[in-house]
Amino acid sequence: MRREGGLAVAAMLLVGCSQGGAPLAISNAASSARVLVAAPDLADQPSFSNRTGQLPALSLQNLFHANYTVPSDPSRIRTLLVTGDVIPARGVNYYATSRHDFLWPFRRTADYTKNADITDINLESPLFAGCPVDPGPSFTFCGDARFVNGLTLMGAKVVNLANNHTSNYGAQGITLTDQLLQQHGMLTSGLGPVAVIDVRGIKFGFVGFNGVGRAIDKQAVQAGIARARQLADIVVVQFHWGKEYERQPLADPQVPTPDDPVVIGHDAIDWGADIVVGNHPHWYQGVEIYRGKLITYAHGNFVFDQMWSEETREGVIGTYTFYGTQLVSATWKPYRIYDYGQPVFMNAKDSATALQTMEAASDQLASRLHETTTNPVPAMPPSPVYAPEHAPA
Repeated sequence: MRREGGLAVAAMLLVGCSQGGAPLAISNAASSARVLVAAPDLADQPSFSNRTGQLPALSLQNLFHANYTVPSDPSRIRTLLVTGDVIPARGVNYYATSRHDFLWPFRRTADYTKNADITDINLESPLFAGCPVDPGPSFTFCGDARFVNGLTLMGAKVVNLANNHTSNYGAQGITLTDQLLQQHGMLTSGLGPVAVIDVRGIKFGFVGFNGVGRAIDKQAVQAGIARARQLADIVVVQFHWGKEYERQPLADPQVPTPDDPVVIGHDAIDWGADIVVGNHPHWYQGVEIYRGKLITYAHGNFVFDQMWSEETREGVIGTYTFYGTQLVSATWKPYRIYDYGQPVFMNAKDSATALQTMEAASDQLASRLHETTTNPVPAMPPSPVYAPEHAPA
């Protein structure tokens, strides 16, 4: 009975489906083509972090073309802003003195640079009252003490003094500069002690090392990172290093035992650095992700008088965003220097070009390191060709 009932129901369905026409036929013909529509932009999709509860791993692709949003809990976000070399000496000192305006170099960018939890600069010039005003091609740098008001205007909180010009006026010049900065509420790094700043419960520790004119003391680097690791949650290691006027990080041929910035940067990460900040080459360079950590090799000039080439007039300000203690994003804002010392942010077109140049340099570095790893070749001696560090403008 149950089987006969099932057949009856099936018969009724067939009749119902074919009433008023021919019996239902099965066709093997392909369906009509779908109308093509634009691909979805996925803007309404939850971010990787919201979907998984995990922070995304850093990659060059995500740094230059971010496809995720930083987690939305603002209480866990901390920002570190880093500039290129600040050298308020020579032409910068001359023109600021002529204008009677020592805020002038910083005016066009200050609203941006002070908008971070920590603004970190590399000051490559001692500052003291009575600094000689000389716009000429001198390689002995100093700046007027009143430039400290410009550093305050731009929001500088950590000032790295580990470079090849801090000592241009000897121990007294270093002491006067250190005292001046401390009196204006700025911490200094690169003189030995770790500069520690507590940002709403997260401690950043800064150490700095100079590798220009001399080899970097690796034992000092390792020991400095270990001290910072004990005192801070995030360790920032700053280096003054590398060959000048290059888009790629290369060893400085003028150092008796040249240090490859890539090797030193990797060592710093291996020893416990959370981010490596580089400067000195006077050009901005590519960046690298190594073992999930960011190495920035050079940000270019920021305040300086090298007007003699487009490359030395350009630089980038890096903003590095941490979620808790993990770096989750980085952005770079390009600028161009005018009038022997004042950086001004680029227009949209030039800014895009600069970032494309930086990304290409980063990709080239990644390819170079991959080839070196898979096909190692004997090291070549450094080139004897050397462009003077501070050619006349």
